[in-house]
Amino acid sequence: MAIQWFPGHMHKAQKEIKKVMSEIDVVIEVLDARIPFSSSNPMIQKLKGDKPCIKLLNKADLADPAVIKLWQAYFETDATIKTLALSANTSINKGAIGNLCRKLAPHRANSDKPINAMIMGIPNVGKSTLINALAGRNIAKVGNEPAVTKRQQKINLDNGIVLSDTPGVLWPKLDPESCGYRLAATGAIKDTAMEYESVACFTLDFLSSKYPEALCARFKLGELAKLKEFSNSLDLLSYIGSKRGCLRAGGIIDTHQAATIVLNELRSGKIGPICLETPVMMQAEMAEFFAMIEAKRLAEEEKKQASGKRSDRSFQNERTDTDQ
Repeated sequence: MAIQWFPGHMHKAQKEIKKVMSEIDVVIEVLDARIPFSSSNPMIQKLKGDKPCIKLLNKADLADPAVIKLWQAYFETDATIKTLALSANTSINKGAIGNLCRKLAPHRANSDKPINAMIMGIPNVGKSTLINALAGRNIAKVGNEPAVTKRQQKINLDNGIVLSDTPGVLWPKLDPESCGYRLAATGAIKDTAMEYESVACFTLDFLSSKYPEALCARFKLGELAKLKEFSNSLDLLSYIGSKRGCLRAGGIIDTHQAATIVLNELRSGKIGPICLETPVMMQAEMAEFFAMIEAKRLAEEEKKQASGKRSDRSFQNERTDTDQ
């Protein structure tokens, strides 16, 4: 199942961001700490060019702390990038973010002009909540669903930084497909744009492999060996549904309701602190994805060449028939 979701306002936002980017000193990208790669919009990299960037790993309280550190080290191999992990359990360190902005924009150190920072991120990553915390007042509209912010606005943080807020922007084609599943699992994509059972099965496959103890504990599956009894993730989903009373008339298990429970408990952190990807995992996944794209390109090229040769032979045969 390919998950695609790109509302019209996102296309408009992309054009507006491109128009004002030349005025920006620092880009602040808000990421979901559970999926730092999948929640990093490749369009942002293209739009910002060589502008320095602060990557804020938000929702760190829901993520695996050991994996967060791996991502911070990975991102900061680029000298123009600084990172900061943020948690709902702690107050937003306005000073730390301000200091990082000043460090990345030294040309503004002795200037009367404020640092122009643009805050960007995918839908439902917690960007609006962060802006309100930085501003100390409710400026940005907050909602527990994607695509709440629809237009740009400027916010003076009163610390020498002017923040440009932008709508949450996804990219038109979510590749590789696994990134789309992770975005859907964590709530970045509207529920109406996805198949709950498919996303829940993807999530259960991952949890069975990487966080089996947390999975067994949350859904009372007993010993880890129990996981081996299920032939696939749909069987596991059905079992969870039966344990949680997700039944239709006639005792049929409601897998949609079971999937809703699995995804809601992942998103709320009830399963435990989880990261759905690591740097090593994503490097391997992207290498495989690009290899597949290249193989597809070569196959299409060979097909065109073969088609061209057949056309040439057909033309030669026609000429021979005409000459006779």
